[in-house]
Amino acid sequence: MIALMRRILKISGRYRNRVIGAFFTAFFKSMFGKAPLMLSYIALAAFYNNTGSKMLCLRLGIGMLICLVLQIVFQHATDRLQSAAGFMIFADMRMKLGEHLRRMPMGYFTEGNIGKISSVLSSDMVFIEENCMTAFGDMMSYVFSQLIMILFLLFFNVWIGLAAVVICAVIILVAQGMRKDSLRKAEIRQEQNEKLTEAVLDFTEGIGITKTYNLLGERSASLTENFRETCRTSIAFEKSQTPWQIGLFCLYGLGAAALAGVALGLNGKTLMEALAVIGMMLFVFDVFGPLKALYSQSTRLTVMNSCMDRIEEVFSEKELPNTGTDTIPDSADGPELEFRKVQFGYGEKEVLHGISFSLEKNKMLALVGPSGSGKSTVANLLARFWDVNGGQVLVRGKDVRDVPLQDLMSHISMVFQRVYLFQDTIYNNIVMGRPEATREEVIDAAKKARCYDFITALPDGFDTVVGEGGASLSGGEKQRIAIARCILKDAPIVILDEATANVDADNESYIQEAISELCRGKTLLVIAHRLNTIRSADRILVLSEGSIVQSGTHEELLGQDGIYRDFVTMRAKSVGWNRRKGA
Repeated sequence: MIALMRRILKISGRYRNRVIGAFFTAFFKSMFGKAPLMLSYIALAAFYNNTGSKMLCLRLGIGMLICLVLQIVFQHATDRLQSAAGFMIFADMRMKLGEHLRRMPMGYFTEGNIGKISSVLSSDMVFIEENCMTAFGDMMSYVFSQLIMILFLLFFNVWIGLAAVVICAVIILVAQGMRKDSLRKAEIRQEQNEKLTEAVLDFTEGIGITKTYNLLGERSASLTENFRETCRTSIAFEKSQTPWQIGLFCLYGLGAAALAGVALGLNGKTLMEALAVIGMMLFVFDVFGPLKALYSQSTRLTVMNSCMDRIEEVFSEKELPNTGTDTIPDSADGPELEFRKVQFGYGEKEVLHGISFSLEKNKMLALVGPSGSGKSTVANLLARFWDVNGGQVLVRGKDVRDVPLQDLMSHISMVFQRVYLFQDTIYNNIVMGRPEATREEVIDAAKKARCYDFITALPDGFDTVVGEGGASLSGGEKQRIAIARCILKDAPIVILDEATANVDADNESYIQEAISELCRGKTLLVIAHRLNTIRSADRILVLSEGSIVQSGTHEELLGQDGIYRDFVTMRAKSVGWNRRKGA
């Protein structure tokens, strides 16, 4: 409980005082909740000793009323402090998680962690803020109440108090065994929740392919099995706690009976007066009530611990360092960008082996080669989605690792093969390229990207809300909006990653015109398979298995025996890339 309290205080941030305040108000609520028992004993003693009076009864009645009112006041204060604190804390936690993920290397998002991130956001954080934070003060109240009861018993009779301490120790010892068992099974339960999240995401993202190949039944069966397994895991978790809870309930009853027996035994040996024994019976069955209430919440506490472990696991993932202080100069005497003996690998598998090349300002460099040769990896390293394992990536003579990410990205625009638009207006999807841009500048960028006409034809024009990922637009329309975003950004370096690979013939001409507008006066790094794109490059690099195997212009490479000439020949036959033997 103390360890969990520390973890909560650690993440509570600016709401730490609210959580601590809830602990104090819970303490006073507990104290005034138990005070009527003590007042009852005073009344019983007065009647037993024949010293009762109307005035005493009036005072005791007023005292109980005051205790009740104060208990209500402190309960209200506890609820006020703790009920909103959970939502406030985790609102900040989600923002911190977003900032953390923003600084993570892209490799983290391609290693099967999307389900974990989604599960942490939609399951773990929600469970804590809805099921635990609102009861956290109450749980502390149970701890305080039990301490008050033990102190009162020690004051009442030292032997009764010591017996209560021993019984509480036995209950806590058994509860520790329950906690360890439930913590292990709670981890299994939360891991299954993560698997279910991954299965749902996989099913929804691939629904189009699933329907196309008539695999709906098979994929649905897999998703259904995950739902069933989650149900089985949750029920098994609850069933595993039942024997422990029954054992604890038996201990509470046996403990109360033992205290009553000790009181009667002490009375028989004239070590405890009959009045004290009668008074003891007033609250003997409530003496372990706080522990009973606390451990009835132990399942929630255990799951909360497991959720905290998973949240902290995501936050412990290493961020991409962003401690650089250098600034990219407005111009440089050397090349605009340069790779110096760059080595890079995903995990233990190296995919780039000592890549070196440079690109002058306002020139176009095309990367070509078979699938998996490392073309996109080169582009991603330039944008610093990952850090190199060896060598350097330089922009205007500055190592990208020595430059703040914000400064680096202000110099680079990227157009991907797979375009993603946010579920927002078209205007906001474009203006995110340069948030301070005027509406006139946004419209001008749309015109240059050849998307102004189809945007204005929509019912709400630029204020039309597109579906998540841009689902309400065609692939070519999304691509042109993405290009408009880059035109508005007006970065000096442009990376085109297969920008026209999956575009229909009707849209290709528009996109080529849009790209021409985007690239005017820019330094271009292009990944492409289309000859009409490659042919105009100032220089072409041919990659194969992570190494540069050819370099030159289109005409120079056609005059060489190698992968490039084979590609052009096969392209003419509509065959595509193929690796030459021995290449």
